[in-house]
Amino acid sequence: MSSLYTRSKEFTRSRKSQSDSPPASPSPTAKTLRHERLSRLESGGAHPTSSESHSDRASARARREAREARLASLSSRPEEDSNRDYKKLYESALTENQKLKTKLQEAQLELADIKAKLEKMAQQKQEKTSDRSSVLEVEKRERRALERKMSEMEEEMKVLTELKSDNQRLKDENGALIRVISKLSK
Repeated sequence: MSSLYTRSKEFTRSRKSQSDSPPASPSPTAKTLRHERLSRLESGGAHPTSSESHSDRASARARREAREARLASLSSRPEEDSNRDYKKLYESALTENQKLKTKLQEAQLELADIKAKLEKMAQQKQEKTSDRSSVLEVEKRERRALERKMSEMEEEMKVLTELKSDNQRLKDENGALIRVISKLSK
């Protein structure tokens, strides 16, 4: 009776611990224990003799310990390798990050220089355009003055041609008068 009591107590403890933990795939030991329980239930609940159960338990325990040792040795190797790999990856990532940071700083400095040059060029262009606009205004004033002078000179040319034609007409009239006077005086 006491063995049943301890078994049921362990069973409820294991049940509680399983229900408290999040659902996961059962471990190999849990599978073997469940298989043993099922096989006992199917056999009709016949209790094996104490020597048989003791030898079964000892062999199961030995198998479980051997399996756990193999799993531990297998799992420790990849952990060491993966830790080394992670360390190497981390170091390479750090060096690459440093290189990229220096490149970024160089690019930012270059960008700042280029921006400064562009601003200077824009200021020079603006000054040139303001200078050009002032030069254009001066040129426009000069052009207007020249156009005025040209129009004045054209007017003077017209007056000159009129004066020449008047002068020629007067010369002709003077010559005619001289002939008339010379005929009259003869």
